[in-house]
Amino acid sequence: MTTSPDKKAYVEDLTDQGDDFSRWYNEVVRKAQLADYSPVRGSMVIRPYGYGLWENMQARLDRRIKATGHQNAYFPLLIPESLLKLEADHVEGFAPQVAWVTHGGDEKLEERYAIRPTSEAIIGHMYSRWIESYRDLPVLINQWANVMRWEKVTRLFLRTAEFLWQEGHTAHADEKEAMEEVLRMLEVYRDFVENDLALPVWPGRKSDSEKFAGASATYSIEALMRDGKALQAGTSHNLGQNFAKAFDVKYQTAAGDWEFCWQTSWGVSTRLIGALVMAHGDDNGVSFPPRLAPVQAVIVPIWKSDDQKARIAEVARRVEADLSKTFRVKADLRDEMSPGWKFNEWELKGVPLRLEIGPRDLEAGQFTAVRRLDRRKTPVPIADVVTVSMADVSVTRVALSTAVAPAGRPVTLRSIGVVKNVRVSVIGNVAPTPCSTVAASGEAESAKSAPYVTGVRSVPL
Repeated sequence: MTTSPDKKAYVEDLTDQGDDFSRWYNEVVRKAQLADYSPVRGSMVIRPYGYGLWENMQARLDRRIKATGHQNAYFPLLIPESLLKLEADHVEGFAPQVAWVTHGGDEKLEERYAIRPTSEAIIGHMYSRWIESYRDLPVLINQWANVMRWEKVTRLFLRTAEFLWQEGHTAHADEKEAMEEVLRMLEVYRDFVENDLALPVWPGRKSDSEKFAGASATYSIEALMRDGKALQAGTSHNLGQNFAKAFDVKYQTAAGDWEFCWQTSWGVSTRLIGALVMAHGDDNGVSFPPRLAPVQAVIVPIWKSDDQKARIAEVARRVEADLSKTFRVKADLRDEMSPGWKFNEWELKGVPLRLEIGPRDLEAGQFTAVRRLDRRKTPVPIADVVTVSMADVSVTRVALSTAVAPAGRPVTLRSIGVVKNVRVSVIGNVAPTPCSTVAASGEAESAKSAPYVTGVRSVPL
């Protein structure tokens, strides 16, 4: 029989979301040991628990990327200034964020090197060397890398000077094929975020004022956070022939003519970790989707004597071994921490399922299963722990997705500028600007129809 959830607040020293959402976010990220500030300006240290989360994201997204025919490669971190300057709009858009290397040891370099803000320039140069014939196309390459953008104001995961991401770069023989690639990868992102992050998103085309520097068009997925604002969760860019012309990326057609390639680029980053925290967190910490959680189930034994400890710990280890065949599981056998402390800690860190076993549970031949999502407690026979745990994990993923999905999807997402140093959009019960009144530049043609609109960020597909 399932009992009602305990209403008591477990984490007393955590700021409530309703009091200060920004402060709550920073506290959760640090207390849950996801990341911390570093002595390097604007950069963070991703701690093992947070990096485990990123590794799980990488693995699941990488499978999707490869399933669409892409291969992984790696390109240099440093980009010669002369290459970066070849695409005028691109360099103008990124100039304020570029960090430069000017010296090698004690010697001043003849040419400055940009620390990679993105890789279109270096990859465009290499594609111009690799692509000769239509037989070489399409080129479908992805890389997992770090980038640096010299941000003035930063927040852990959401906006840092250095961050981790994947960036795909492709070259095609015609515009139609390139556009199909742009939308295909946008759909890969949508599927990944909605199914693995349990986070509904809104695919859309960015306004001209919001598109990627040098692109013909940019498409994005926007995700709703618990404070009612949206976060850009991924982008896919149609580069047209802009970069191909700048870097001389050409191919010889079957008829013997020379044509410029059509290119795309697309990426998601560790910002998705911040999205998980903001979308699935509550006043007690974060609640991670089971498919990505670094620890999917934690076993917390409870004892009062050495005799109880020996018997209960033995069962905990045995069940840990059984569950580890299916789950990422940990038996918390620390002696120096009380069971209550452990409950608080693992709840704060978002473990989807907690399995408690004390003297009474041992006598009854059961565990008490507690779901992080709603704290409902259910007695589970020891023999059925694996089966019941699988069911609880499945319920958690579906319930998380439902919990953050609003009743209806908006016609437009409206930019309201920079709030707490994060570019956001309004999603919710506000009168939408009809798509017909939205100019490509991103400005509303009729200020009277929506006087609060400062600029359209994305028009849903």
